[in-house]
Formats: sequence, structure tokens, C-alpha cells
Amino acid sequence: MDEQTTPRTPVTHDHFDHVEGPFFHGTRHALQAGTHLVPGHLSGFQQGRVSNNVYFTALVDTAAWGAELATALNGNGERGHIYVVEPTGPFEDDPNVTDKRFPGNPTQSYRTRDPLRVVAELETWQGHAPEVLQGMLDHLAQLREQGLDIIED
Repeated sequence: MDEQTTPRTPVTHDHFDHVEGPFFHGTRHALQAGTHLVPGHLSGFQQGRVSNNVYFTALVDTAAWGAELATALNGNGERGHIYVVEPTGPFEDDPNVTDKRFPGNPTQSYRTRDPLRVVAELETWQGHAPEVLQGMLDHLAQLREQGLDIIED
């Protein structure tokens, strides 16, 4: 039997209303509900880089990577935080992952130049095993050494 799949509709600033939350943001920072996350701050992933966008996801696991990598890359031994967030304006697929390693946007990662409003902290979430996290950090270090740690922002 042939399985029919619905083609993925790209998420663009002009066409994003079809994407439903909840949405999550992983970070090393402790935040309060009502806080607005805005672009123009230092990136947690490249030292000295100011981010033009705020990144978020519809998957808790993807947000967990954000929280864990942000704390590890900044030498912070803490667990990190995941927040439920609401976009306040248009958003688009994150071009750093969409169609890069896998077709489509399997990480359900997005970015916006408009604020994200923090709704609440997600208190319980599953992090990655230490050896899996270290593998990701080693891979990022290898990309950095090769000059391939490019972020389209």
C-alpha cells in the first residue's frame, strides 16, 4: 500500500500561521515569566557574535540541546533552562538546520527578529547523556577548527 505524505510547507515571514505551538527556548539564563527575549544580544554559541534573531523550537528535545550547549559552551556547569515562549511577530524556519542535514525541518526550529514572550519555565525535561553531549561538543569544536561553524543570522 502506498503511503501518501503531505509535502512540508516552508515557514517564512509571510507564511507562518500554519505552525502551532507550544514553542520552547533553551538557554543558560534564568528568566521570569513575562520577559521578552529580543535579538541583539551575544550569541551563546559563538563567542563575540551578536545574534540578529531569537531562536526557538516546537520540540522539547531541541530546546534541551539549546540549554545544554549554551551552558557547556559558556563554561557553566549548570543544567540550563527551557522556557515555554510565544512569538510576538512573524517567524521563519531556522536556515542553520532546515534542509542542511535532513530534508525539511525535523528539529522544528525557527527564528524571529521580533520578541519572544516567556510564558513559563518548563520544570521537568530530559537532558542528554553526558557522553552524547560531549560528542556534540566535540563535533562543534571540529567544525570550528575547520571554519565550518557558520551561523546564518
